Amino acid sequence: MRITEKVVAASVFAMLAGCSLFGSKDAKNQPAALVELKNPTLSPKTVWKYSVGKAGNAVFTPAVVGDSVYVADAGGALVRLNAATGKEIWRVKTGTDLTAGVGSDGEVVVVGGVKGQILAYDINGKQLWKAQATSEVLSSPEAGGGLVVVRSVDNVITGFDAKTGDKKWNVTRTTPALTLRNAPGMVIAAPNAYIAQPGGKLLALALAAGQQRFEVVVGEPRGATELERVTDIAGTPVIYEKDICAVSYQGRVACFDVATGAPKWSKAASSDKGVAVDQRFVFVSDDKGSVSAFSRENGANAWKNDKLTFRVLSTPVSYGRAVAVGDYQGYIHFLSREDGAFIGRVATDGSPIQADPVIAGTNLIFQTQSGTVTALAVE
Repeated sequence: MRITEKVVAASVFAMLAGCSLFGSKDAKNQPAALVELKNPTLSPKTVWKYSVGKAGNAVFTPAVVGDSVYVADAGGALVRLNAATGKEIWRVKTGTDLTAGVGSDGEVVVVGGVKGQILAYDINGKQLWKAQATSEVLSSPEAGGGLVVVRSVDNVITGFDAKTGDKKWNVTRTTPALTLRNAPGMVIAAPNAYIAQPGGKLLALALAAGQQRFEVVVGEPRGATELERVTDIAGTPVIYEKDICAVSYQGRVACFDVATGAPKWSKAASSDKGVAVDQRFVFVSDDKGSVSAFSRENGANAWKNDKLTFRVLSTPVSYGRAVAVGDYQGYIHFLSREDGAFIGRVATDGSPIQADPVIAGTNLIFQTQSGTVTALAVE
């Protein structure tokens, strides 16, 4: 993750707490060595693998809708796979390099191209329309409620008609002097769209016309310098039942009422990735490489695993009795959901895992920066 003036800047957390993860001579900042798991209690198996192509400097998170998984790469490939078998249903070349995606509601599939192009396809791979955002797009476009919602790096949020690509509305928000170059996410739950913002804010907009429903503070900027005051929301907010939860960099992890924005709880945290939420817990992988679980009910600290320090972790995912998280060497670590202890590990292709993991049926799916899409299951 880099920091830049006015523009959102980076994906790999290579510096910010004043260190370089991969070239530092400071021993305390070296990635933790992996300890052999002598008695793993969970044995993940690979169900299928698919190679889509490299992500480059972008992050492409798979989209799961029904029995399909949609994946993309920086070179312009967009692919629909069978979620159970990994079989390729179709693969199209978009004709341009891509920077964001994939978003889908099961009727339209959307990616972001270089220079802010927005490309929409139907579920058979036929291009429906092309539109133009106001600037580069790093956040995955989201589809739902008859709209495609796009956030560009100049923090303009635009709603396009999902069938025609006609612009329905846009909302311009201010951007702090310094922001992270990451891909703050969005989630649509009709009638609203929820957009992660730089400066630690979570914005809810009405899908119909883009009116503000509410805006809440996840992490409030603090400190004497602009660098210390960077507190962008990381990753994609997660809705679970009546809660919406998010985490910010140098800020807090918090949950709010999804309908009103009323705060439920917040705790100090710092992450450049998103949260995972299940019935009991909210999980966070922080910028130092620790994975923590907080009570979804009141935010109480349930456990913390600090054995993966500086391994540049992905957003975690709750998966059965485990919490899974990827790292910069392509390992996927399985931690006990109840106490955070290591219970399993599996290797992928050796390249970083920055995309959010997703669940498709009984399969857990990770996409690496080198483009390997791996579906795992646990017996």
